[in-house]
Amino acid sequence: MLRISALNDAATHVGLAVDLPLANARAICPDVQVHDADEVADADALNAIAEWCDRFTPLVALDLPHGLFLDISGCAHLFGGEAAMMNLVCSVLTAQGFRVSGAIAGTAVCARTLTRHVHGRIVRDGEEAEAVRLLPISALGADMAVVTGLRRAGLKTIGEVADRGRHEITARFGARFTALLEQALGHSDAPISPRKPLPDYIVEKRFAEPVATEAVISATLSGLAGTLVAAMGKQGKGARQLEARFFRTDGAVRTITVDTGQPVTRGEVIDRLFRERLEALSDPLDPGFGFDLIRLTASRTEIVVQEQRDLDAHVHDQDEVSALIDRIAARIGGKRVVVHLPQDTHIPERAVLKAPAQHHLLEAAQSTWPARVAGEPPLRPLRLFERPEQIKVIAEVPDGPPARFVWRRATHAVVRVEGPERVAMEWWRAGSAVLTRDYFRVEDEEGLRFWVYRDGLFEEIEQQEGKAVLPNWFMHGLFA
Repeated sequence: MLRISALNDAATHVGLAVDLPLANARAICPDVQVHDADEVADADALNAIAEWCDRFTPLVALDLPHGLFLDISGCAHLFGGEAAMMNLVCSVLTAQGFRVSGAIAGTAVCARTLTRHVHGRIVRDGEEAEAVRLLPISALGADMAVVTGLRRAGLKTIGEVADRGRHEITARFGARFTALLEQALGHSDAPISPRKPLPDYIVEKRFAEPVATEAVISATLSGLAGTLVAAMGKQGKGARQLEARFFRTDGAVRTITVDTGQPVTRGEVIDRLFRERLEALSDPLDPGFGFDLIRLTASRTEIVVQEQRDLDAHVHDQDEVSALIDRIAARIGGKRVVVHLPQDTHIPERAVLKAPAQHHLLEAAQSTWPARVAGEPPLRPLRLFERPEQIKVIAEVPDGPPARFVWRRATHAVVRVEGPERVAMEWWRAGSAVLTRDYFRVEDEEGLRFWVYRDGLFEEIEQQEGKAVLPNWFMHGLFA
């Protein structure tokens, strides 16, 4: 059954309401214009509004499908008080074409209940019950079955329900509705769930007039970096993840994130990392008509461990490498800067693990790789293919090394061969039998060296296929 999910003032005046069946609506108003609801677009618009509201408080929660919760504890004085702050938020959103109803109360449920019938109400602590007493039950936002049941029982307002015993309400309509009622009356509260976790440290700069020049933006970031470092230094902490947010006057918000390999405790390092990041943006920072707020946060911090450094110059090498990795990661992204960690396995494609360098640099420095025999060529190539490529091989004997092979439509005559190196696959990890590999290091007549393998032994293939077939050959890597 199709129902109304939203309507305008004209539809309300003719008697239509939310959740009314569409057939009933057309019976009341045959000329009603109907449009399909777009829940995805509504959610995107609500998220965009929530992103804009971050300029007032970092604690913004979604109240689906059409509402927002803002925890303004300790923030209202920055905007001239609670009334001035609410008027500012509502007037800007109204100017953008939205219909807004706002209220301020000690509990989120009380504020939401008020917005459904009264706009601009500010309720002081302890006055929640009196503020919602005369409102209809439907303002609580409970299930329609509960609202209908209360109306049939003769309880039409929140005050009438509040006067009844809680055990009666719970027995008839459930503990969930009782908890909702208690929160609306201000007798209990439940914390909101912000869209984003609260950062460890926040510093910001508001401008009386929007700024758009690169010099002012850079100078502002530098000043905020120094303030942030000073705040963290009082508690002996350094930043591991930094986030700069630029709030435009038209409501658009741009967020730039920078990760670091070690806790950062210097403002000039933060400033340099953001400069690198801004210069490397594929979509440059567009100030539009200007930014009226720039915020710098430390989303993740760590306690800085004071280490005693000796006079050995090599002690600082690790710090220099970490700083270089941070700068490169700021330009091209942390996922593109990796280190290779050895793994305890004899399977070639699993012997090396790629990990982000910013988070595994120390682990990579302490890793132990297999020792190489002096004067001998490497046993494994430097370059392995992500997927081995099949080749055609001609061998002098069926289970012998290749004498000639065709790879990528080019024929190579083999002049030198080393092997085989037999690798038995990890049969306990596979759901079916896995063939044994025989690896060969081969060199062609032009001096190119390859790493190829025969996938399976003849006796293994005969047992699996039940008939004599030739094993497949693959190119797995290239030697430098």
